[in-house]
Amino acid sequence: MKLNQHIQIAALAAGDVKLMRNMSPKEIIRALKLKPHPTEGGYFRETYRSVSTITVERDGAKDSITRSLSTQIYYLITDRSFSTLHRLKQDEVFHYYGGQAAEIFLILPDGGGKFFHLGGDISNGEVPQVVVPAMTWQGLRLPTGVNGWCLMGSTVTPGFDYADFELGSREKLIGQFPNLKELITLYTRD
Repeated sequence: MKLNQHIQIAALAAGDVKLMRNMSPKEIIRALKLKPHPTEGGYFRETYRSVSTITVERDGAKDSITRSLSTQIYYLITDRSFSTLHRLKQDEVFHYYGGQAAEIFLILPDGGGKFFHLGGDISNGEVPQVVVPAMTWQGLRLPTGVNGWCLMGSTVTPGFDYADFELGSREKLIGQFPNLKELITLYTRD
């Protein structure tokens, strides 16, 4: 490994945004050992899963379920990959680490849409952290016409489990929220 690559990996570990800016998505994927996300898109790696567990009771469920207290991942999107609309049965918190700002689109319970710009330029309305409430449809992408990448973290509490994940169907979501058709089309793959 070249000295420059060691410096870039150290920059990632230290959160040095200036050095990270010079890295390509492939370099970040390799340095952080990210893999393609199997359902929503983008690249990820779980970095933490609490060994402590919690019993969760869900409305309508016959039995309670057990989940880790919390999980954490690295998550990367690029101008060629995005997170398609999905929802979790848990709250999810996104943390900005570097790169371009990500556009987070939420479909609210009343059928309205809301945007957040997850990024480091606070003076221009970007926020370094976004909380997505449980059962809220969410999608993430770089703004249209923006090249590059966004590296973030995601914390899910109680911990993430694929049994608690629902991928959004373009057809069903448009049927439920026809006023958001263009945005749903932009944030889905099918």
